[in-house]
Amino acid sequence: MTPIGPVLVVSQVDDVTADSVIEELNKRRVPVVRLDPGDFPTDISLVARLDNGGLCGNARTRTRVTDIDRVRSVYWRRPRPYAAPPGLGDQDARWCREEARYGFGGILASLPGAYYVNHPWRNRDAEHKPAQLATAARCGFDIPPTLLTNVETAVRKFAREHGSVIYKPLRSTDYQDADGRALTVWVEEVDPADLNAGVGQTMHLFQKRVQSVADLRVTAVGEKVFTVRIEGSPGLDWRRHYGALSYSLVDTPPEVAKSVRLYLDAFGLVFGAFDFGVDRDARIWLYECNPNGQYAWFPEPITGKIVTAVADQLQYAGEHRAR
Repeated sequence: MTPIGPVLVVSQVDDVTADSVIEELNKRRVPVVRLDPGDFPTDISLVARLDNGGLCGNARTRTRVTDIDRVRSVYWRRPRPYAAPPGLGDQDARWCREEARYGFGGILASLPGAYYVNHPWRNRDAEHKPAQLATAARCGFDIPPTLLTNVETAVRKFAREHGSVIYKPLRSTDYQDADGRALTVWVEEVDPADLNAGVGQTMHLFQKRVQSVADLRVTAVGEKVFTVRIEGSPGLDWRRHYGALSYSLVDTPPEVAKSVRLYLDAFGLVFGAFDFGVDRDARIWLYECNPNGQYAWFPEPITGKIVTAVADQLQYAGEHRAR
């Protein structure tokens, strides 16, 4: 029997979540190869052949050589953007990046027999918030009234109808100040007095504010679902107040678990991190699902349970597919 090949972890070097899964796989003596597409072509070379027998070849990093047709599973985490060699002009660099995306990226997304957590194209499909919310409504989740628009008058009307309204970005796009320091666009409550013609410059997402008493982070890994109740946030966006929060692992409400399964199946996901708010009437409102959300910041033993579930998927489901 041909030996089962490695787990391929596609991520950047400073990814703590990927580190925790790699550490667990190492404990199990499961071979692991880490690869970041952002290192191609400077620090990665790839040779792939295609014929009637399918895809084969190898990828070479500074330290490892991996047969791409023997990869058992792929953990697609947080890779850097595709890159171009230094010294090229803007147009040549853009062309090289796109060739890398569709060539190297296309190969990584087509490894024969590999099991993906998640497949990058499924991640891409599930990252669009309008698609998330529309799918979530069909799957039985409660969705706060939401407006997507670039029309200022529509936002003012929405705010009059719903009172307290929040704004949230549609994507976590890199943003920097004049000194090159990274900035974050947080979820913020909307003051109608601040609305202006800037609304018309792009698409915006506005949502009725849920007067929550707690938040839930529901992490689904295959058939396993872990629900963490988050309390103690002094502000609207709990991600700004990690030090003030308390976390407790709780039972997943059956209706939430059912909708989570329908949602994952709709997008073809193995993994999903769902964010909810719980209002004063104990009604649970879905905000969004990150198909590649973080979990290594949870205290133990919560993180350990999720890491174990992810490692199980990569090891055992991957072995089953590879055979």
